[in-house]
Amino acid sequence: MHRRRILGLAGAGLAAAFTLSACGTGAGVGGPTTITMVAADYGDSAANSSQAYWDGVASEFQKKNPGIKVDVKVYSWNDVDKKVADMVAAGNAPDIAQIGAYADYAAKNQLYSVDDLLSIPAQADFITSMESAGEVNRTQYGMPFVSSTRMLFYNKALFRKAGIVNPDGSAKPPTSWDELKADAAKLKSVGVKDPFGLPFGPEEPAAETLIWMLGGGSGYTDQLGSYTIDSPQNIDTFKWIKSNLVDPGLTGTDPAVTNRQDVFDAFCKGQVGMLNGHPTLLQQAAKAHVDFGIAKIPGKNGPLGSTVGVADWMMAFKQHGHRQQIGKFLQFAYGQQNTLQFLKQYDLLPVTVSASDAMRSDTSVKQLWPFIDELPSAQFYPDNKTSWGPVNARLKQVIGRAATHDPTGVLTSLQRTAEAADNSAKARQ
Repeated sequence: MHRRRILGLAGAGLAAAFTLSACGTGAGVGGPTTITMVAADYGDSAANSSQAYWDGVASEFQKKNPGIKVDVKVYSWNDVDKKVADMVAAGNAPDIAQIGAYADYAAKNQLYSVDDLLSIPAQADFITSMESAGEVNRTQYGMPFVSSTRMLFYNKALFRKAGIVNPDGSAKPPTSWDELKADAAKLKSVGVKDPFGLPFGPEEPAAETLIWMLGGGSGYTDQLGSYTIDSPQNIDTFKWIKSNLVDPGLTGTDPAVTNRQDVFDAFCKGQVGMLNGHPTLLQQAAKAHVDFGIAKIPGKNGPLGSTVGVADWMMAFKQHGHRQQIGKFLQFAYGQQNTLQFLKQYDLLPVTVSASDAMRSDTSVKQLWPFIDELPSAQFYPDNKTSWGPVNARLKQVIGRAATHDPTGVLTSLQRTAEAADNSAKARQ
């Protein structure tokens, strides 16, 4: 899995909201108890590894709660989900896991519900779209830990060079697919290597795929939660991508083998005219001194009303019965001082209303405001479906062909995979 850097909880008043609901005694109450946590690494080097962050949080917590020890192990995104799965399979689940997916564990009744851990005000503070994404059978098990949204990034200097400007001479981003195509052609005509960066390679194609599906009026699922991967709208969307962007060479590189980080890096070298990106690209592009702007992502007939949101999850396993200790640690870990520290370290988005409000009034993070504004209406992956894991794994392998060949067969095959996984998951419940 790619190294996700999509940001943690932050905001004034959050610590007060995270109070414990009535808890069971748990194991070892009144004496030393060790709780274990496995977390993902959001850093890109040893210098900014998340291990240092969690070690600091655990150390401060233990000073205030000497009867509870916290053992945190941090693993890369390439390993962390499998590490937790292996621990659960071996009968030694961690007490807390901060990873990419929770639904399969929830369906097997292995997790505490959020009701077991957090107060009603704390639960109500989660942004509604993310709270819903954390539910299985209308009960919330996944606590959003980090989130991001997607917007269009465009190179202002390249746009001006190609004559894509407003009457005042400023760069003018596209608002529809037809405008995007026309602008990409103009960029190509002035020698831009990759007029539109299109990453359908195996690193993280799910977000790019959903962006285009939403733009065409569909998505991975319908309002009832049934998969719609091979909907007529989605097939038409990928036919448009192939005919209007890929075949004319407006993506530069082959999108089937191009990863997200590839186009991010190329954008920072001034080789990409525009691409869909998340907030970490802000800092990367600024450091590279790229003259860039951001705008709503173009859809078929106009800007997306709902952009793509991505969340990673915190969850608590019931196996060792440490509900009280877990609750105390989560209350502390989600406190304002800790979450603000994580926010500043990884430069992304909050997951609660109070955090969003606090950041929206903080001019030092003004560059994040457009992304924050997209959160309440953002469309998330179907993380609450236990079948999404195998569907996403298969999508990573094949979706690139939908943009470079006839998409009908690719999307139909994915739909069959999704329906089979869905039926299998329902049979196990």
